[in-house]
Amino acid sequence: MIRRIFPYADGGDLAASRAFYVEVFGLDVAMEDPVLCVQSPANPAAQVIVPPAGMDETPPRLGIDVGEPAAVDAAHAEAVRRGLRIVYPLTDEPWGVRRFFVEDPGGTVVNVLAHLP
Repeated sequence: MIRRIFPYADGGDLAASRAFYVEVFGLDVAMEDPVLCVQSPANPAAQVIVPPAGMDETPPRLGIDVGEPAAVDAAHAEAVRRGLRIVYPLTDEPWGVRRFFVEDPGGTVVNVLAHLP
């Protein structure tokens, strides 16, 4: 079950990005480390992620939260079976997500993730 799909904005100046999304759009800050995550107060699944400059070698352009770590594993297995390019390996991150990055057929890098229990 897909829980949310969210875009990645270009990173760099996280303080300026935080001020922009909070002050211009009234979004709430949901996370600031290791990325800035802002979300709608009325719909927390409506989010924008802003990575710091240089965080990832090939940064994703969108994220898909597949809901369960097992669904991350299944998506990874299917991407490998199809011969898609895995940009970032299947990893349990210290901030509590299981994820990998895959390149879609058009070249967009997608962060496939789920929160760990």
